[in-house]
Amino acid sequence: MKSFSVKFRGVRGGYPMPGPGTNRVGGNTTCLEVLAGGHLIIIDAGTGIIGLGREMIAQYRIDHVPIVITLLFTHTHHDHIQGFPFFGPAHLANSTFYIFGPKMLYEDLEATLAKAMLPPYFPLDMEELASMRYVRNLREREMLALSHGWAEPRVFNAYRDKPELPAEAVKVWLMRSYAHPQGGVFVYRIEWQDKNLVFATDTEGYYDLDKRLARFARGADLLIHDAEYTEEEYLDAMDPKQGWGHSTWQMAVEVAKAAEVKQLALTHHNAWHDDDFLEAVEKEAQAIFPATILAREGLIIEL
Repeated sequence: MKSFSVKFRGVRGGYPMPGPGTNRVGGNTTCLEVLAGGHLIIIDAGTGIIGLGREMIAQYRIDHVPIVITLLFTHTHHDHIQGFPFFGPAHLANSTFYIFGPKMLYEDLEATLAKAMLPPYFPLDMEELASMRYVRNLREREMLALSHGWAEPRVFNAYRDKPELPAEAVKVWLMRSYAHPQGGVFVYRIEWQDKNLVFATDTEGYYDLDKRLARFARGADLLIHDAEYTEEEYLDAMDPKQGWGHSTWQMAVEVAKAAEVKQLALTHHNAWHDDDFLEAVEKEAQAIFPATILAREGLIIEL
């Protein structure tokens, strides 16, 4: 039976932080595995994607079913792409990738990803990967749809096109948040049947909350929101984090309440916040918005 689930593969921001202090929450950088209506959608390729790749290769050795992936990038900062060169299916000739994301600083997504693998910093370049890859820039006015009746995902103008989509189609809407340095970031809303989730990482709140994001996330079954800082860290007189493009957990809670979402997951944890620290934050957030959880590596949520 087809379902809609999300599995957290990486929940850290900045850089990986392995060790005993992060065992419960996880130390890998951002990666989200979404299964919706029989489609696999991966959002971002931080180091969390590496373990996912190993599992997919192991399954391929058993069933020999070709791997087909829709890979969405929120943006191309290092902690969101650093796992891609080590993602096993990318090196497999029977794998097909449909890759979408923003154009960053006027540079195509494909060119930006290729730079992350340039010798002498990596032993092979992107063109040497054995997999088939279709890479396309997305714009905010566009939406993506996936259907088993189509050979590949399709892109539509979200305002002008009026496509008659199959009832089983998965729809992906996007919003560009400008509250992140060097080009902003895409926020994704994935819808299937009557369920939907919103992934809003690397975004920073505004005075009286981010009203655009609250509108975009309205009524979501699950909102996954950046929560890099506490208010004390964000407003620290010696080292303030304002303008760094990340939220406090309080900002995340404000958006969740305003959007009337059913559940909130806090993510993009600061590399120096250990398990005890984050679990204390979780309790504080739950006191204000009870349907709050920490995004934990390996956690699966069924929508």
